Amino acid sequence: VREERSWVQLTILMPCLNESETLATCVKKAIKSLHESGLEGEVLIADNGSTDGSQKIAESLGARVIDVVEKGYGSALYHGCVAAKGQWIIMGDSDDSYDFSNLTKFLDKLAQNHDLVMGNRFLGGIQTGAMPWKNRYIGNPGLTLVGRVLFNCPAKDFHCGLRALTKHAFQNMDLRTTGMEFASEMVIKANLLGMNICEVPTILSPDGRSRPPHLRPWRDGWRHLRFMFLNSPRWLFLIPGSTLFLLSLVAYTLLMLGQVTIGDVVFDVHTLFYVQTGLTIGFLSITQGFIARMFAAREGLLMEHKILKILRVSPVLEVGSTLGVMMICGGLFWGVDAIQVWKAAEFGALQPGSLLRTISLSTNLILLGGITLTSSLIMGFLSLPMRR
Repeated sequence: VREERSWVQLTILMPCLNESETLATCVKKAIKSLHESGLEGEVLIADNGSTDGSQKIAESLGARVIDVVEKGYGSALYHGCVAAKGQWIIMGDSDDSYDFSNLTKFLDKLAQNHDLVMGNRFLGGIQTGAMPWKNRYIGNPGLTLVGRVLFNCPAKDFHCGLRALTKHAFQNMDLRTTGMEFASEMVIKANLLGMNICEVPTILSPDGRSRPPHLRPWRDGWRHLRFMFLNSPRWLFLIPGSTLFLLSLVAYTLLMLGQVTIGDVVFDVHTLFYVQTGLTIGFLSITQGFIARMFAAREGLLMEHKILKILRVSPVLEVGSTLGVMMICGGLFWGVDAIQVWKAAEFGALQPGSLLRTISLSTNLILLGGITLTSSLIMGFLSLPMRR
């Protein structure tokens, strides 16, 4: 690579894994791939603090090494992408589980104007001993299915370590995570931004490391799953909350009017309080969904939505607070009405169940009003203009 140029066509990026032998093997294969492609490019190593001399070995083979102070797999790849001179970036693990000497399929897809090219190990083939059974048959298929359902994403192997993207696409993604979630965030952001995503068959080989990998299947799998759900407030909060709220609202209305009999089963005031609980939880979930979505958009984890834009410019604080106070006042009104009935009985014992419906309506309105008021305050805070 000619040092005087500020950019090249291709950057092959890999994090340093404190394994000098496998890193050297991967660098040699990557340089061979560069020569065979005819592209002007670079091999870039993002080092998180290796202590085995991997940096000097990589540099002696012709790679460029950058130091990444912030720890984490995602942090290494992120800063590597930032430092990359290439218009195209191909990234992969430096454990010799992926063949860097044959990147033609990725380059062809990039040349066809794809923004993100994912490797697919299930299409290319997984060699014996390359992937634990729980990852192969449970973890990866399960997480990929969740990702495809939540985000309607075309990728069928969400977590393949070999992938390619354009520098322009990387800059638009505005990736934030520093750990293993980085792999999921990249696919999710690319899909949400409407980028052109495709897959190519990729062979996964047993890695050549001399020590067990840092990957912990259950812990890291849970981190990926948690990240995907947290990046989909619609499925985590809004859809379950709306379903529970509407069903509870119908049941609550019917029970407020009197007993409900289905066959030989009679539902009365005792059921009313369980339905009231469902109504409150459902409403709380809906408001939390909006708050989570607004916060994620504000922090750059999710894209802006047209509904959020309306909330951001509307007087959500004033309207929501007013509505919340009105609901609380309505609840207090029915509470005072119940006290008047109690007063008429000289504050003595009341007939069992005589005021339960009134008390339920009063407390329910106070609860929902309080949730509306506090949620409006938080949404108002998140709607404040902010310099980015």
